[in-house]
Amino acid sequence: MKQLKRLPEFIRFVMVGVFATALHYGIYFLLQKFINVNIAYTLGYVLSFIANFYLTAYFTFGKKPSWSKAFGFGGAHLFNYLLHIGLLNTFLWLGLSKAIAPIPVFAIAIPVNFLLVRFVFKRKG
Repeated sequence: MKQLKRLPEFIRFVMVGVFATALHYGIYFLLQKFINVNIAYTLGYVLSFIANFYLTAYFTFGKKPSWSKAFGFGGAHLFNYLLHIGLLNTFLWLGLSKAIAPIPVFAIAIPVNFLLVRFVFKRKG
């Protein structure tokens, strides 16, 4: 029963995540043709991070953004970014193309990110 109460929240998280992931991938895809893939990936991540923070606060969890939430969100995303960049380079090393390599990264990192971000927004303070 408790999981059913979380379903709308999870659906909103997925919607925000799809938008942020599409934004991240779109920026990466455009820039990776012109600059280093790690820089392109990082720029996409940072820009999608900003949009993601505000959408997650207001839309997903119905909370007003605060500095403590921003720092917690930033900490969760720092871990998530390191996971992303490590996986991206692993998949590139394994031979996936620059255009395709982010896709399995997203499949692995997004569920981890949900757990971290949910903890940040659901804790007291």
